[in-house]
Amino acid sequence: MQYPSLPAGAFLAAALVLVPLPWHWQARNIGTLSIIAWLFIVNIIYAINTIVWDANVNNPAPLWCDITTKLIIGANTALPLATMCVCKHLALVSSKRVARLDRDDKRRRMIFDAVICFGIPLIFMALHYIVQGHRYDIVENFGCQPATYFSTEGIIIVLLPPLVLATATLMYAALALYNFACRRMDFAAHLQNANSVLTTHRYLRLMAMAVTEIVWGTSLTAFNLYNNIHVGLRPWISWQNVHSDWLRVDLFAFIELSPSFIRSMFLLWWAMPASAYIFFLFFGFSEDARKEYGKIIKAFRKHVLRQSNKDVSFHGSNLPSAR
Repeated sequence: MQYPSLPAGAFLAAALVLVPLPWHWQARNIGTLSIIAWLFIVNIIYAINTIVWDANVNNPAPLWCDITTKLIIGANTALPLATMCVCKHLALVSSKRVARLDRDDKRRRMIFDAVICFGIPLIFMALHYIVQGHRYDIVENFGCQPATYFSTEGIIIVLLPPLVLATATLMYAALALYNFACRRMDFAAHLQNANSVLTTHRYLRLMAMAVTEIVWGTSLTAFNLYNNIHVGLRPWISWQNVHSDWLRVDLFAFIELSPSFIRSMFLLWWAMPASAYIFFLFFGFSEDARKEYGKIIKAFRKHVLRQSNKDVSFHGSNLPSAR
């Protein structure tokens, strides 16, 4: 294998992003759950692609490419939407005007966030067909990639929405931070009055994660936008012209690509694993995580090592707290 770090990095990212899943599932935070889901799906796709298309540009799985390239397009907007939902919720629960949230309010918010995080990306996956000049591309070592006819319409449908969503996310984050600053002395009591499962530490960690993810993703989206604009956009002549050879699959071997293009491919490819690593760093070492690790260690000692409850209790069930 030419680049073993690619599948290893993607599989590791897919595994790590699942580590915080149990406590986010308990909190029913649809924003963070959708981040986990989309990062897991895309990293699994990336890992399989780098294995199947290692040092070749064959086309053995057309249906796989049709499905996965659309999912990659969906993730392009799903991740910014999910981080926006996280910051929107933080701004809501920290607002001075928020009333006590009951079960019906939480259920409505979950449904709304689910539609935003999974329904809207489906719309953009369908809209991508408008600027899909051919079926898909296959790049050696990276596998199948979405094909986009980069005209003005292509920029508006594919690359502009994440930048717009990033702006909205940062506005919500700024509002949430302002609300926190205004009542930082009694913030924990405010969250409790709002009947929120958040604590001050969880609130700040969620906000820091969302802002970091959106800044990281937006920087790479802006870089990709520049790469496609500075070489010049293609003219949109007509629908028939753009889709005239739609069933075509373009194959790109490394030997045909410029070193700068290959470097850009590596940078943009690693964006998804890096996003999963960032997510894990914020939640994989939190107090909730350490408690879950302690439960797993305790269960392992009890059911695998067959230690008695007294031995398990003596050794402790929690990891040492950070100093």
